[in-house]
Amino acid sequence: MAQAKKIAMYLLIVFVLYTIITSPARAAQLVQVGFEGISTAAKGVGKFMTSLVN
Repeated sequence: MAQAKKIAMYLLIVFVLYTIITSPARAAQLVQVGFEGISTAAKGVGKFMTSLVN
């Protein structure tokens, strides 16, 4: 099982590097979308916690 996880991780790394090398603009866009999603989720959690306190 550990061997399968290693192989999957290596494949993921190779895919990410391939994407960055072949299309850096698209890769940057995907990173931006990811960070926006994380930011939106964090804001939602913050609003939820604030509503619990009030």
